[in-house]
Amino acid sequence: MNTARTRAQAEAPARRRNALDLLMSSGLGKLLRGVGIAPRPASSESLLDLADALLSLRGRASGPALASAFFDLYEGSDTEARQEFLSKIHDAHPADAAAIEKAIAKWNEKHDENAARALHEATESPSQKLIRVLNMAPQGTERLINMREDLLAAPKGSSLSAFDRDLEDAFGNWFNAGFLELRRIAWDSPAALLERIIQYEAVHEIHGWEDLRRRVEPIDRRCYGFFHPQMMDDPLIFVEVALTNQLPGAIHQIIAEEREVVEPRDASCAIFYSINNCRTGLKGIPFGNYLIKRVVGLLQRELPQLHTFATLSPVPGFAKWLAKEQGVGERVPGAKELRVLAAKYLVTAKGRGGQPLDPVARFHLGNGARLEAIHSNADLSENGQRQAHGVMVNYVYDLSEIEANHFALTELGTVATSKAVQALVDGAEPKEAKGKSGGKKKKSAADPVAA
Repeated sequence: MNTARTRAQAEAPARRRNALDLLMSSGLGKLLRGVGIAPRPASSESLLDLADALLSLRGRASGPALASAFFDLYEGSDTEARQEFLSKIHDAHPADAAAIEKAIAKWNEKHDENAARALHEATESPSQKLIRVLNMAPQGTERLINMREDLLAAPKGSSLSAFDRDLEDAFGNWFNAGFLELRRIAWDSPAALLERIIQYEAVHEIHGWEDLRRRVEPIDRRCYGFFHPQMMDDPLIFVEVALTNQLPGAIHQIIAEEREVVEPRDASCAIFYSINNCRTGLKGIPFGNYLIKRVVGLLQRELPQLHTFATLSPVPGFAKWLAKEQGVGERVPGAKELRVLAAKYLVTAKGRGGQPLDPVARFHLGNGARLEAIHSNADLSENGQRQAHGVMVNYVYDLSEIEANHFALTELGTVATSKAVQALVDGAEPKEAKGKSGGKKKKSAADPVAA
């Protein structure tokens, strides 16, 4: 275990006591004692007591200070204490049955705005109220995201799931795409931001500063991110884009140290080759689709000659499926056979609700994309070999086809494919499908390579 982390865990009880002592010796502590609230020294019980106080205080003036004190105590607690608190907090504050019955009676008597508002307030989960109050603390939004990361890492339970739903609902409102700022991330961006891009990149690892520079500085490369007003120096999600003259068939064509730079005005394709959700605590919040649509709009205004928007995507579930369904173990099939098997996996392997089994395919195809081309030996990295034996694919977004493709998948379970991919599914391999595809020369829209 990391030495610094071990030391931090050993110091956690002391920090917890210090935070609690400071709170109770402050004016706020005197206020709490005055209303009969005295947090107990036991770790999770202290956190529950402070949560009780946050839900009990009527005035808002003390809310930010108490919320900050809560987070100081929570962040100073060890993992066990945090998880115990998270597992208890929802059940510790059940719905008020009497208040709900009263509100229902009022609604049945008068179907007016006041009765509707009273019913809404009575049925709101106390946990949702707690989340709103905690958000008033300094850096409250980011600290709540960190709390949800703890929750997602904890052993699952009904109470945890209920509190997680409350957090996800709150984040869904706070991180609505309309509230987010789209910014281009370039080589002259703040160093702290660039360091985070290196840290958060999970699709194609960035090997240091020079590697990062090759992705954000050249005139035919772009990087864009969504930022929240409360976290302006920390991206929520970012996408890396390559401007090219054709659909690429391998990731090294995009991120190689030595390559020919394309003049942006001469490019015909925008390739979204890596998208990264940066915060685990925001799992389930749909940033990706909104981000790409905004980026496509920017690129179309800047470079109106672009006619193809597509992805170069990983196939993260392929190797696992191949081992299970086809009995492929140590012997990896040849390039041609891999392409045929990958086509069958992406088109015919279905999961829950009849949707594509592969998570990246499910994302793109569910948004109306067409599976355009399948490439072997496309990702020679350790991760690419482990998850897909080096296979990568192109998804193309054609505005004229998106709605029809989405309908065919959701209603009929049919995956939209190019003729070349369908030929692979049928066991053939036409000449035009051997790793090279320019896609249809129509105006297109795009979606990301899911991380």
